[in-house]
Amino acid sequence: MLWSLIKILAFVALIAVLAEGAGHLMESSGGIQITVAGTEYTLAPLQSVIAGLALLVVVWVILKLLSLLVATLRFLNGDETAISRYFDKNRERRGYQALADGLMALASGEGRLAMSKAAKAEKYLGKPELTNLLTAQAAELAGDTQKATEAYRMLIATNATRFVGVRGIMKQKLAAGESDTARKLAEKAHAMKPKHPEIQDVLLRLQAQAQDWAGARNTLSAKLKSGSLPRDVYRRRDAVLALSEARDIVDEGKSVESREKAIEANRQSPDLVPAAALAARGYIDAGKPRLATRVLKKAWEAQPHPDLAAAFAAIVPDETPEQRVKRFEVLTRIHPEHVETRLVQAELLIVAADFPEARRVLGGLTDKGDARAFTLMAAVERGEGGSDAVVQGWLAKALGAARGPQWVCDNCQSIHREWVPVCTRCDSFDTLSWKTPETAEIASATGVSMLPLIVGPVAKDAKSDDIPEVELIVSDDQEAKTTVMNSDKPGTDPK
Repeated sequence: MLWSLIKILAFVALIAVLAEGAGHLMESSGGIQITVAGTEYTLAPLQSVIAGLALLVVVWVILKLLSLLVATLRFLNGDETAISRYFDKNRERRGYQALADGLMALASGEGRLAMSKAAKAEKYLGKPELTNLLTAQAAELAGDTQKATEAYRMLIATNATRFVGVRGIMKQKLAAGESDTARKLAEKAHAMKPKHPEIQDVLLRLQAQAQDWAGARNTLSAKLKSGSLPRDVYRRRDAVLALSEARDIVDEGKSVESREKAIEANRQSPDLVPAAALAARGYIDAGKPRLATRVLKKAWEAQPHPDLAAAFAAIVPDETPEQRVKRFEVLTRIHPEHVETRLVQAELLIVAADFPEARRVLGGLTDKGDARAFTLMAAVERGEGGSDAVVQGWLAKALGAARGPQWVCDNCQSIHREWVPVCTRCDSFDTLSWKTPETAEIASATGVSMLPLIVGPVAKDAKSDDIPEVELIVSDDQEAKTTVMNSDKPGTDPK
């Protein structure tokens, strides 16, 4: 309403200005004198202005007639489309103007206006490869999914725009949560443009979510060849995929193939803890303990981890606790002051009943508020004959303490009980790191594995009423695991 009023007022003002100008010209003296063939013509000021405007119109008409004449001559010389092109110029100009207006509306966030301009551009231009894309994006902006889908399907029908159509529908399926359909569309788009970075990333993520490890490795190789992925990142992610493939083969019972995949993963990324642990167990099954020791030692140099200690313990399952303490010096000498090293040493010493030395190794760790350290101190107190009150005091501290490092997603900070290649919460690929979470959400499996050291000796010599209530550490949905140092002792049931 306001805009219409403004336009009316502007029109009235323009008429008033023209009328005022015409009146001023009529009252003015002088004019233009023109002599043609001896005849003199005198034009008043107003007549002079009208004559000038008429002259401009005549010149414009003459130029148009000349253009038509040129087009006619071209037609007569064999150019069959010359005359049609002449008459289509105006329509083309209007069509491109509508297309430009639509793009501006799209950039401004006006989806409905952009759709209207796209329809107008299609009417004048007749080029669906241009207008359909504008229509699809404008429909998505306006929330008209059905219209956008129709436009993308029309783009698929043309070779030049097929990739754009497939990509558009793929993104729609992703937004709708239809991962399987989106993955198939991503595969088609990747076949059309193998070097497209966005399609490579989407396809890799969807293949990892679907556990298509072989396909994901092919996509990763394509990213490396196209130059969109650094080689060091490629080696790390290829190791993650090889490890995931090996774990699937383990579930199927193909031990030889799983061993080869695990070894390949470890060779690609020696610091990948799950790969090192699985490769070491593969070497153990193959009767190659030296290679297993070498793999675990190299991984421990990069990052001490309980899974590496468990795999190292499995190399010689029938040794005595004292022999195990001695053999573990291969690892404990690498990072002697590391928290994980000291915790492993304390576990070994507790199993070997060397409680004073275990207390010395744990010195200072309890100040850091680690649940495992508190639990081990409870075991030390129990082993030295401490009272139930003292043992329960340490366990009470463990209940409220941080659970220590866990597998945490770098993207969404969610905590996982075990390493997985794809985060179960945000579906990110290769984002799990072994670190202390900002907020502990689940009990640590490494802490649970210490419970047999505390409960076991008491259960043999004491009544059930004398045993501290340590089961509170275990969450309802978490399986208790046997400690890595005690699980392989002769005569011990690992379950």
